[in-house]
Amino acid sequence: MEIKKITENKKQFLELLLLADEQESMIDRYLDRGEMFVLEEDGVKAVCVVTDEGDGHFEIKNLATDPLYQRKGYGRKMIQAMFAQYQQKGHTMLVGTGDSPLTIPFYESCGFVISHQIENFFIENYDHPIFENGKQLKNMIMLKKNL
Repeated sequence: MEIKKITENKKQFLELLLLADEQESMIDRYLDRGEMFVLEEDGVKAVCVVTDEGDGHFEIKNLATDPLYQRKGYGRKMIQAMFAQYQQKGHTMLVGTGDSPLTIPFYESCGFVISHQIENFFIENYDHPIFENGKQLKNMIMLKKNL
């Protein structure tokens, strides 16, 4: 297994990025300013984009694992690698997600705790309703972890 930093042609991973953020215009907001990493093990298994939000805060903007390889630990390994990558550069890792029983427990199991929520984020920033597990996402739940 190897995690590589991608500095060029980030859009070649768009299909994976869209799994975690289903509107390309939203991905465009952070892709160029973020650092992108891919986890490879006999091909690309997962992708992650992290942005520097200033004052020692970094944010995971996109974390996606190929559906064929989900629930095999690749997402967790990517998060652990991001903690290691940024712990010398800052003090806090943030991640935002929908109010979903699928994703919040995953991030909590990786050491994140709920920090706050951004009201109506998905309604105001996406051009279509977003559903996860049959529930429309409205608020973004922000989680944080001290590095």
